[in-house]
Amino acid sequence: MDVAWVITFLLSFLVFSIIYSFWNTLYQRHNLPPGPTPLPIVGNVLQIRRGKLVQSLMKIAKKYGSVYTVYFGQNPVIILTGYETVKEALVDQAEDFSGRGKLPNLDVIFKGFGVVFSNGERWKDLRRFSITTLRNFGMGKKSIEMRIQEEVGFLVEEIRSLKEKSVEPTGLLVKSVSNVICSIVFGNRFEHDNQSFQRLLSLFDKIFKEMNSPWGQLQYMLPEIMNYIPGPHQRSQRNLNELRKFVMERVKINKKSFDPNCPRDFIDCFLLKQLQEKDNPHFDSINMVMTVLGLFFGGTETLTTTLRQSFLILIRHPEIQEKVQKEIDRVIGQNRIPNTEDRYNMPYTDAVIHEIQRFADILPLSMSHTVIKDVSFKGYTIPKGTDVYPLLCSVLHDPKMFDTPNKFNPNHFLDSNGCFKKNPAFIPFSAGKRICLGEGLARMELFLCITTILQNFQLTSKTKFTDEDIQPKMSGFANVPMIYEMSFIPRA
Repeated sequence: MDVAWVITFLLSFLVFSIIYSFWNTLYQRHNLPPGPTPLPIVGNVLQIRRGKLVQSLMKIAKKYGSVYTVYFGQNPVIILTGYETVKEALVDQAEDFSGRGKLPNLDVIFKGFGVVFSNGERWKDLRRFSITTLRNFGMGKKSIEMRIQEEVGFLVEEIRSLKEKSVEPTGLLVKSVSNVICSIVFGNRFEHDNQSFQRLLSLFDKIFKEMNSPWGQLQYMLPEIMNYIPGPHQRSQRNLNELRKFVMERVKINKKSFDPNCPRDFIDCFLLKQLQEKDNPHFDSINMVMTVLGLFFGGTETLTTTLRQSFLILIRHPEIQEKVQKEIDRVIGQNRIPNTEDRYNMPYTDAVIHEIQRFADILPLSMSHTVIKDVSFKGYTIPKGTDVYPLLCSVLHDPKMFDTPNKFNPNHFLDSNGCFKKNPAFIPFSAGKRICLGEGLARMELFLCITTILQNFQLTSKTKFTDEDIQPKMSGFANVPMIYEMSFIPRA
């Protein structure tokens, strides 16, 4: 028995030594940033806590620094942390880091098509078209502002109908947020009790939860294995397919009544672009469907989550809520609805909304990038096609950039005179060439929704929330607020 144990130990030690030597040689040969030694097949997955991907990556950063390498399966991934390092990559070397990396949970459906998930000339064409189209429909202009004001008005009326009843606010918020993007993409809003609309929102919720589950996290890191293993993570593909079919049906409806002289929505604009550039393969039907789906998906879940976090924070801090309401009363009053121009005269409210986004940190991992050529970065070499993850959470909570990074503090965005103060580390929408396409729309929605709600209601809850309660809860790839109930009390 003793001899067998010694032989087993020696063989294990030999195998470990060979593996360790192999990976060290690999690091040296490619001049990759340092990182924990991976295992064959699974890489560093065993060093990632179940359901705690971002926390695990931040913990590894404490040992290896602001740039390091981990392996998701057999694939090297470069992790970037801290404001200076992330800025150097995404802003100072923006073109080099402009590729979209692998997103296994979504790649099974998008397959590199559409503005969010494409690369190269396809991405450049689709992004240029999408930005121009959204601007033409009023991103930052009156037409979209009026759509948001209208939708928030419907939300206010639905809240009034509750008559101060205690509710969990997600259902209220997601319908309003989604209807804004629906009106832009499809040309019309849905009634809140519309069954197709409710099914659509249910699919978004399911996909979000499935992707953020421990199973979804494993699929993200080990797609070569998990794509062939049955489990709850497989449902997200079916649900994404159903969403894709919904968009395809909407495209068919548009085609039947399409008038090239009078485009009504984003889909019509894409159909017109197809006529104008018949020989450009980047404006084919699959890119249209995947671009619309990407805009629809991105414009619903994250903003809803941010608003849920907003209300929770304002309930926890009634003194901040009161101060925002006093600014609303002074600048806007009670006789008109808020508009985006009001933001410039409301520095405290603007600071509170910025701090909500910083504190909420909805997508701490960001979306993966890839380098489009061999890149020299901080003395290391990152080979072309290597995935790169800039941890936005490490920027939004960088102690060098924010005095109290882990506490909610609107003073992060106010100077000594009470005027709004920008902070370059405020990048909830990422930075560089892959910055979120819908940043302008999201910022407008947040301001108009929060100010209109606080103009009309006092936010309260029977629960006495603590500072710990309002801390965002990590769920897979996203931060989400706790589930809570609240009441909307009409202001006198």
